[in-house]
Amino acid sequence: MGLSPWIIIGAVGVLFPIFAFIAVENVNRQKENSIRLLTEKGAALIRSFEAGTRTGMGMHWTNRQLQRLLTETAQQPDIEYLLVADTSGTILAHNNPAYIGNRHGTGLDLQSVAKSEVVQWRIVEDSNGKRIFEVFRKFEPTGPNRPSWMPHRHMMGMMFRRAFRAPVEGEPQEPEGPVNIFVGLDMTSMDAALKSDTRHFLIMVMVLLLVGFAGIILLFLFQSYRATQASLSRIKAFSDTLVENMPIGLVAVDTQKNIASINAFAESLLHLTGQKVVGKAARNILPDDLCKQVEMLDQQDGLIEKEFDCTLPDGSKIPLSISAAVLKDESGSSQGYVLLLRDLSEVKSLRQEVERSRRLATVGRLAAGVAHEIRNPLSSIKGFATYFKERYRDIPEDQQTASIMVQEVDRLNRVVSQLLEFARPLSISKKPTSIKSLIEDSLKLVQRQAAEKNITIHTRLSTEPHMVYLDSDKMNQVFLNLYLNAIDAMEKGGELFIELERNGKKNQLEIKITDTGAGIKETDMAHIFDPYFTTKASGTGLGLAIAHKIIESHNGEIYATSIQGKGTTFTIILPYLLE
Repeated sequence: MGLSPWIIIGAVGVLFPIFAFIAVENVNRQKENSIRLLTEKGAALIRSFEAGTRTGMGMHWTNRQLQRLLTETAQQPDIEYLLVADTSGTILAHNNPAYIGNRHGTGLDLQSVAKSEVVQWRIVEDSNGKRIFEVFRKFEPTGPNRPSWMPHRHMMGMMFRRAFRAPVEGEPQEPEGPVNIFVGLDMTSMDAALKSDTRHFLIMVMVLLLVGFAGIILLFLFQSYRATQASLSRIKAFSDTLVENMPIGLVAVDTQKNIASINAFAESLLHLTGQKVVGKAARNILPDDLCKQVEMLDQQDGLIEKEFDCTLPDGSKIPLSISAAVLKDESGSSQGYVLLLRDLSEVKSLRQEVERSRRLATVGRLAAGVAHEIRNPLSSIKGFATYFKERYRDIPEDQQTASIMVQEVDRLNRVVSQLLEFARPLSISKKPTSIKSLIEDSLKLVQRQAAEKNITIHTRLSTEPHMVYLDSDKMNQVFLNLYLNAIDAMEKGGELFIELERNGKKNQLEIKITDTGAGIKETDMAHIFDPYFTTKASGTGLGLAIAHKIIESHNGEIYATSIQGKGTTFTIILPYLLE
């Protein structure tokens, strides 16, 4: 039953002595009551016989009449014998005359009995081994208030001797004195009743013992049940809280393919927030891709682990990792299905970032080697172009050709310099800087270009004096690059928005630079920070790559969102009060 053996032993150890004591007390009480009843019965018989004796003496009865009185009195039920004996134990009168003259009262102090008026009792056995309850006391037929005609008490012994037994010639005359009366009562009915009562009470005690034992066991079982129920409630509350707050989506489907349970993360992941989906058919709620995994479980009856792009009911796609399995009970019967869902969007982004970093590292090493090899020929070409420009001053066509060569060499040299800057580790010199002042100063550098293209600049900068540990020159390079890209994207004019705000929960600063230009194609969004990727005819493709590297060196993030034909937003996130 789940109980410790010590609990059972303890219950028995507590209850058994209690009920054993009650049983012994009850048996003793029954025995005392029986003895009291027999004693009272014997005393009543003695008084009755004494009353009859007084009457007979007043009427001068003969010994025959007294013997008859004795015999008639002894014929009542349960009376074994009725006798009178003197203090020496000699029987003076007996309901069976054959016993007159024999000895009785062995083991008793008959002198003391004859001096006491208290009724006494003892249990003796006859020659057949039968138990007899004997009641005895001093025989007083005269009573406490004897009539004047009745002899004195000390004469009773002599009178009984004369009444029941004639003196024998030559026998010494016995002294006169008091006598004792004995009543022998049959104990058979008392013993039978006592045994019956004892047996009945023992049965009752055993029943009560079993009931008490069962009560204690039930009490412990109830307490165990209460404790188990409380423990299960705590475990259920803990498991419910754990499932509800775990950073993995959980969906349970019953054998009828209805949703049995779903946690908040799964609802948010599958865009089911606010819907009552529990109890509804899974095929009407879950994406088809997940329903197919449940069907596959029916076929292969095992564990499914895979990654795929899941199409949600609203048409959007998210990369998911799914672990699906069949729930079974102890007998192996299916109880339903469980799906564990994990959003791989960040993992996928990190994988792409790692791949891009690996690719950039390879390109950087290649670029560093190529740049060193190109710079020396470029210096020679520029030198020869300058020489030809000075030598053929009088020939305009040659002058123009030489100038173009010098310009192209300078452009190539700038590209090589940017390439080397991108390839080598950045040297960052951080110091406390007001980010608001840095943005305002950087905007002054592009106000003229913006005005020439009819571009309006709007700022919404937090009034708080945000101080950030950063390299102001490098960050200024990032801002200028993003401003110039935005201006280039708005050939027919537009608006440029710069916002600065603090994310109090994450202790970060967010800087957003938004234009209303042509935007970026969706296919190009994944490559905008790659080196040498550009959509400009005269671009080098290193500006955003260098900006990305500078932001990373400040332990920040930069990402872009764009809608083609409506504009682009670059968001820079920097730690607030870094270091």
